[in-house]
Amino acid sequence: MMPAMSSELCFTPAVELARLIRNREISATEVMSAFIERIHEVNPRVNAICTFIGEEEAMRLAKEADAREPLGPLHGLPHAVKDLVITRGIRTTFGSLIYKDFVPQQDGLIVERLKKAGALIIGKTNTPEFGAGSQTFNKVFGV
Repeated sequence: MMPAMSSELCFTPAVELARLIRNREISATEVMSAFIERIHEVNPRVNAICTFIGEEEAMRLAKEADAREPLGPLHGLPHAVKDLVITRGIRTTFGSLIYKDFVPQQDGLIVERLKKAGALIIGKTNTPEFGAGSQTFNKVFGV
């Protein structure tokens, strides 16, 4: 059964979202729109997404996913990875000023596997510098 409102999509389990997209009951574009809306609503307060690829690029990825057969179990699902994992074309800082402008030319293994499973990588989540700590703040993005 399809969620009634787009805001509900953000709280739908990933397995269910993937099933809905695979069965074409909803589109990856609809899911992406709901997630972008939620990011705009919540992220200014929590600063969880430290690098976002932008609405236009995120929607392009979703439209491409809608135009092809499902790639794998995560097909069409928006996904942000920790800013500790190199991601081709997306700034990867490791939470350190040393790498504040670093944009890798390749993907780390986890990103390769996520993409192969059909996930749409939309950005990075905040991290302590080099992942060393139990808090999530650094000099690049703050708390």
